[in-house]
Amino acid sequence: MVISQGRSNEKMNPYYVIILAAGMGQRMQADCNKPFVMLRNKPVLIHTMTVFDQDPMCEEIVLVIRVKDQTNVEAILAKAAFKTAIKLVYGGRERQDSVYNGLNKIEDHNKLIFIHDGARPFVSQESLDRLNKVASENGAALLAVPAKETIKRKNGCLIETLDRTKLYIAQTPQAFSYHKIMQAHQLARETFFYGTDDASLVERIDESVKLVQGDYHNIKMTTPEDLDLALFILNQRENDRE
Repeated sequence: MVISQGRSNEKMNPYYVIILAAGMGQRMQADCNKPFVMLRNKPVLIHTMTVFDQDPMCEEIVLVIRVKDQTNVEAILAKAAFKTAIKLVYGGRERQDSVYNGLNKIEDHNKLIFIHDGARPFVSQESLDRLNKVASENGAALLAVPAKETIKRKNGCLIETLDRTKLYIAQTPQAFSYHKIMQAHQLARETFFYGTDDASLVERIDESVKLVQGDYHNIKMTTPEDLDLALFILNQRENDRE
């Protein structure tokens, strides 16, 4: 399996991004949803949205939230003063339902659609550009990094060692043409199928999804330990800019 680097001569297209911030975040053990955990005096969600606000290819942010968080979100966004158009959408019962709600609020069906976790604040501009180039060409792509550690699969009492050279850790954003991802979500709803990510839904309609080289710093903040790693990454990036 080849992981794409995105060729320099490939074309990039404008896109809309659906950012998911409607989960519960129970594993973070915080008194708020993961995207609202404070990271260097800003909610994680603001760090995440800033990346897309600064990308000239991003034309609209569809932010999926819980109903109970709307007042808080509106206050946070007012303070952030982003220049990119933002549309608020209520989430569903599961992550997949939230993505579908976001897709239904998109008016321009000719746009490329990025789908991203609100609790992934460190996706780089270089990764976004690589993803854009491959998705613009293929219509379906996701960021991924090679697995570093040996992976075991338990089958009853038996343990199987998987070939690490063929294993990749999926990340977000994942990017699709609107028609492909909507077709995939509609089939999933009709067949009562829930996948682990959006790419798994597109695979079910027999469309190829390209792997694009991601970045190990593009972590999803899930547990309290991730806060320490997030601060390290943030400090490192600030030092690199100096």
